[in-house]
Amino acid sequence: MRTRTIRNLTIITDLILINGAFAFAYAVRYRWQWFLPVDERFFEPYGRYLSQQIVFNALLIFTFIQGRVWRRRRGEFWIDEVSRIGFASGTAVTLLMAVTYFFQPEAPFSRLLLFWILLFVVLFLSAARLLRRWVLSALYRRGTAVDRVLVLGSGETGRGLIRTLLARPDLGFQAIGYLHDGTRENNIGLGRIPHLGTFSDLPAVLEKQPNLHSVFIALPGEMHQQVATLIRICYRHGVPAQVVPDLLQLSLNRVEFNNMAGIPMLGVREVGMTHWQRLTKRALDLTVILIAGIPGLLLAAITAIAIKLDSPGPIFYAAKRVGRDKKLFKMYKFRSMVVDADKHKKELAALNEADGPIFKMKDDPRLTRIGRILRRTSLDELPQLWNVLLGQMSLVGPRPPLLEEVEQYKSWHRQRLSVIGGLTGLWQVSGRSDLTFDELCLLDIYYIENWSLALDLRILLQTVPHSLFGRGAY
Repeated sequence: MRTRTIRNLTIITDLILINGAFAFAYAVRYRWQWFLPVDERFFEPYGRYLSQQIVFNALLIFTFIQGRVWRRRRGEFWIDEVSRIGFASGTAVTLLMAVTYFFQPEAPFSRLLLFWILLFVVLFLSAARLLRRWVLSALYRRGTAVDRVLVLGSGETGRGLIRTLLARPDLGFQAIGYLHDGTRENNIGLGRIPHLGTFSDLPAVLEKQPNLHSVFIALPGEMHQQVATLIRICYRHGVPAQVVPDLLQLSLNRVEFNNMAGIPMLGVREVGMTHWQRLTKRALDLTVILIAGIPGLLLAAITAIAIKLDSPGPIFYAAKRVGRDKKLFKMYKFRSMVVDADKHKKELAALNEADGPIFKMKDDPRLTRIGRILRRTSLDELPQLWNVLLGQMSLVGPRPPLLEEVEQYKSWHRQRLSVIGGLTGLWQVSGRSDLTFDELCLLDIYYIENWSLALDLRILLQTVPHSLFGRGAY
């Protein structure tokens, strides 16, 4: 119902904007006469174009339906939406020219007006799509208007699905829980997403969840017979089911499609970044450091003075961390705790508020007064720019763990060590300390499998407000 409402609102908005674009194009051509003046002999009142405007509306509705412009695809790039709008609008304008020529020979005709109509229709609708994305994304991140989904499957395919849902709240899905097959280890690691039972419990779960939008079935390929049974159960309860293809239990981003003399071939890429991707990422790191170098040094100097005045001890704190391919390096931070903080860690182990191998406390008694501010704003991590400059870290990536944490990793957790660690990452802009350890790992693996320069830039831009307002930081 919510999807239908969004679609109907989009159609109504589009029709209003299309007619607005037509009127604006007329004003540009005949009132303001941009680029090319209109001879008085060829001036036409707006009323003469009303019949063409009605025909244009009908043609656009036809081309938009045929081009599936009003079919919403979650996770689609904005430029792809613009491309479909442009193609459908261009087709409608071409058909309008043909209709005018063959059926309305006495009607006014201006090629420049048609150009303006096409341009403004595309611009107006593209801007509307951008605004819709912003509004929906803001709502989804607050848990408003999301579609509730159930996940069936507890293996690698299920983990791949869940890490996408966690990393992309803008998709508008909220996982209410998951079921597993009851015969294998429950190894999905979904953090706070509850385990609701086994597949045999599916009918009962569907009856208890009347507002469920969809069921995502993420099972290994060898369980295809059970998939068919689960789909039938879902449809008997009136809930749509969608199957996540288990393509060798791989993300599609790791699969290469090739053609060898007509024979389709599938290639598999290892998790991680290519040589050129690493060079691009390194270039971004150095560029940002070069731009932010002087302001960063001034901020670091002020922070260092504040630390020295607040409590006795060194300004910096260094600890060995595990980097890419398990290589150890010394990571630097501004000291935010008392000098002998590490000695008291075991005494506070029972008060650990994080799950998994990491240690977190909201009101850690070892923090200094300045240290609490540094933690809230992430300013304690400013010296790690030196690690980035040395190439030991990147601006964006999985958080480098302690050696003692790595020793407690499950096998799938170790995938986050396949790339260089980062100052910030998806975990930083998705909840920071509020995330469970499994959720943090799922986000890191999603980042590794879906890395792009645009993703790094988006995370860097989102990190600023998250750090300033201290969301999920302690």
